[in-house]
This record gives sequence, C-alpha cells and structure tokens, in this order.
Amino acid sequence: MGIPLLENRTSPAGARPAERARRRRYALLAAGTAAMLFAVGGRWDVPLAAWLFPVLLLRFTRTTGPWAGTLWIWAAHIAAAAFWVYESALGSGPVVLAGAAALSAVQAVPFLLDRLLSARLGRWTAPLVFPAAVAATEFLITLLSPFGTAYGSLAVTQHGDLPLLQVTSVTGCYGIGFLIAWSAAAVNGFWQEPSRPSARPAAACAAVLAAVALAGGARLALLPHDGRTVRIAGVSPARTVAAAGRAALARIPGGRQGIAAAPPAAVDPATTAAQDDLLAATRREATAGARIVVWPENAVPAQAAREPAVIAAARAEARRSRVYLDIGIAVYDTTGPAFGRDETVLLGPDGAVLWTYQKAHPIPGSETYKPGDGRVPVVATPYGRIANVICYDADFPAMMRVRADIMLVPSHDWREYGRPHTDKAGLRAVEGGYALVRQDADGVSAAFDGRGRVLATADSFGADRQTLVADVPVRGATTPYDRIGDLFAWLCLATVPLLAALATARSRRR
Repeated sequence: MGIPLLENRTSPAGARPAERARRRRYALLAAGTAAMLFAVGGRWDVPLAAWLFPVLLLRFTRTTGPWAGTLWIWAAHIAAAAFWVYESALGSGPVVLAGAAALSAVQAVPFLLDRLLSARLGRWTAPLVFPAAVAATEFLITLLSPFGTAYGSLAVTQHGDLPLLQVTSVTGCYGIGFLIAWSAAAVNGFWQEPSRPSARPAAACAAVLAAVALAGGARLALLPHDGRTVRIAGVSPARTVAAAGRAALARIPGGRQGIAAAPPAAVDPATTAAQDDLLAATRREATAGARIVVWPENAVPAQAAREPAVIAAARAEARRSRVYLDIGIAVYDTTGPAFGRDETVLLGPDGAVLWTYQKAHPIPGSETYKPGDGRVPVVATPYGRIANVICYDADFPAMMRVRADIMLVPSHDWREYGRPHTDKAGLRAVEGGYALVRQDADGVSAAFDGRGRVLATADSFGADRQTLVADVPVRGATTPYDRIGDLFAWLCLATVPLLAALATARSRRR
C-alpha cells in the first residue's frame, strides 16, 4: 500500500520515462486538436493552424498504437467539426451531427494509413502516404458526400495566400491539402530521426513548396488580364424591406406548403415590396454604368401563380435599362415534397429570357427544394461567356468546371457564415480561370478575378442596403484544371493502394 502513495507524491520530473512519454503524446494530441479548431473553414480560421495541426497529430499517431491513436484522431476531428458547427451557427440537427461524425471518420483514415504503412516503406516513399491519403479523402468527400468543400478541405483555410492558391489551377483544391499534409509528413520524418539522410525528403518538400510559391507569384505578376472590363452591380433588397417580408411570411402557418396554399393577399405584399425595391436599385446601378446586374438567391418570394408577373416586370426593367439582369426567385408551389423551387432567371438587354436555372445542391438538412439537373447555363454576350450557379452549388468543384469568362453566384447566407462561404467560392475562380461575382444576401458579397484577387466586397450587415459594384474582366483563361479535371486527385487515390502494396511487399522480403 505504500508504493502507490510514494508514486503519487513523486514530482513530474521524477515520473517514470513511460509516463513522461505518455504525457508528451497526449500533450501533442491536445495541442493538435486545439490548432485544428482554427483550420476548419470557418470565420475564426488562422491559416498557419492548418499547417501546424497535422504535424502535431501525425506525431501523436506515430508514437501511439494504430487503433487507439486512430480513435483519438477521430475524436479530435469530431471536436473540430462540432466547433465549426458552433462558429458557423448551423444548428445541431440530426443530419448535421451524423454528417460531422461520418466526415470525421473519413478524415481519420489518412492518419491510420500513415501509422500502418510509413514504417514499412523507404525514406522517400514513406512521406507520400499521408499527403496522398489526405488528398484522396478530400476528393472522395467532395465526390460522394452532400457536403462538397463546405467542410473537410484544407485549401479553404488558405484563401488569402494568392501565390499558393494558384496551384489549384492545375490540381484543383486537393493540391493544397496534399502540400500541407506532405510538409507534415516530412517534418515528422526528420523529427523522428534527425539525421542528414532524414533531412533530404524534408528538403525536397521545402523545395517543392518554394517552387509552387514562386510559380504562383509569377502567374500573378506576369499573366494579368487584357484590361477589358465590364461593370457588374450586385443589389439586395433593403434590410427593412427584407425583414418585413420575412415577418409577413413567418405569420403564415405551415411553412413552405402553407405559403404556397395561402391566399394571394397574404403573400403578394412581400413579393411586391421586394420586387419594386430591387427594380429601383437595378435602375439606379444601370444609370451609374452597370451593364450586368445580379440579385441574390431567393431575392423575391413569390407563389407559383405570381412568378410570371415577377419575371415580366424584370424583363421590362432589363429592356428599359439595357442590362443583363440575373434575378433570384423563391417560388412557392403546392407540389410536394419540396413545395417550391430555388431558381434564377437571366434576362438580356432586350428582355429575352436567356436561362432559367434551378439550384442543383440544396443544403442537406435545411433545404427541401427539388434539385435541378446540375447543367450550368452559359450564354455568350458582348461581355464574354456568362454562367450561373446558386450559392451552395459553388462548393462542388466538378460542377464548377465550366468554360466561362464570368461566373455569377447569387447566394443567401447568414451573419456567421457569409464571409467564409464567399471566401470558399473564390477558390473556384482560380480553378476555372474566370471572374466570379457572388451576391450574398445576409452575408458578404465579393467579386474575384480569375487569379483569386478580390475586386470588391460588400457586407450586408454594414449598411441598410448592400450594393456590390466591380469592374470585372470580360475574358477568362482556360486552366489546366479545366482541361484535365480531377486527374491529380485520381492519381492520389490510386497512389494509396500502390503504397500499401509496396509496404506489404517490403515487409515480406524482410
């Protein structure tokens, strides 16, 4: 009975080596988890944290049993996902919670693969397991889950690093995840065995990072656009008008179904107020020189029977002001289970309807719209090829590979998520080589050129009326990513089983 008492009184400096090692391991886990909280694609992101947390968590798993370590990494990712949900004010519905747990399990897989395979591979191949697996899992999340790049992409944490961001024009956003994970594996290799031979793979990684940064800087400096621009204005309803409309609709019981079936007199005042306010703003910006005007997602709420009148009024304004006018309409109809549509309509300067587009990716757990067909409309104009998606659609890189010069993204977010969601959309501009204009009601609107440079921003919470005005390049550039698609991601996905086979073969030879 005396021995335990003596051990309890022993100072930390005198603890057994195994106990000290265990404490160091869990200190790494705690520090890595804390850093990861600020690298989740939220409003409190710190770009450096995205480079730091994989180093710490990878060191933890390499010094811990593979299965116990993986369970802890899964728990760490669940904590990060929960923090993202909290800082983004997403709520805690069952779809959100189940999605967070599932994505966290997928994100833990690269750590498990590294733990199982890297020790059985050579000095140069071992550091490739983790980055290939990270890029592959990011790709699979985007490809197979309903969440796209909204969560789980390391690239979105680096949206302000324009030289680094240029690599996405070749690899897509998965290239940045690969580079971050590769640097973590290289650092850990040297940390585990600090010798001259171990330093060589780390030096190779550093050289590649430097080359990427230099090439990205050269692309920004040496490949400017040709100077031709068009003025684009994004207009949202005045906050008082939007608030009054939401209050009027909220008084109608039964949600979307109830609004669709309500007497027109209960819905028309909200429709008319939003429509008249936006038409006046369109006229004002056209007079000031705008040639393209964008309304946000769901800018005008309208019952299905009222939609033709809304479009007719917008057509008349497009003819009067001689502008291309992209309008967002929340249509309420009595057909279940969606009871409505989330759509945009592009009108030409002659009033012609050039497209009617329905949102292809309703937000899981919060939007019940029937998805559109996912075909991105493109129209040739004197100001280049104009295309359009709606809000969450821009979180799916494969859908955004479109030969266009200007991409319009009418959106509708909320205070806590508006800015990071717009920052994420900016990555699509670099990948696709086109200018991107995101008009976001209840969020931050922004215009980007094809290199990801911010041309203008407007915060809907900074004034009673949000208006975005930007002179946008009319000529985009075809990027390698636009031509080869997700080839880099597929190569990473194929590399993982190849490295597993190589590790198995080396183990058998030993």
